[in-house]
Amino acid sequence: MIRVTAMPTDINPYGGVFGGWIMSQMALGAASLASRHSKGRAILVAASDFQFPAGMLVGEELSVYATLERQGRTSMTIAAEGWRRERDGDESSRAASGCFTFVAVDETNTPRAIAP
Repeated sequence: MIRVTAMPTDINPYGGVFGGWIMSQMALGAASLASRHSKGRAILVAASDFQFPAGMLVGEELSVYATLERQGRTSMTIAAEGWRRERDGDESSRAASGCFTFVAVDETNTPRAIAP
């Protein structure tokens, strides 16, 4: 869905990439899928089940992959994974995973049905 490089402004006080930054990138990737799938605006209403099996360093690349797990009448649950890749090589590993729930809405933020 998206690919981004971790920059010096994205680190925590211990020198690693801040987990909140990784979560936000995953939310952006999941939101892209939610909007495309629902063919319109979709807002994030919940996020859960986060795991961070590997840390990231400044300069590493984060690739976010998202999959539609479930669709209701107005909502979607999207699973996202963030994979880190070293800056100057090909080594990669899963840095994070989590689930995001979106609701399709109209221009007044009223839930709208998603076509099957």
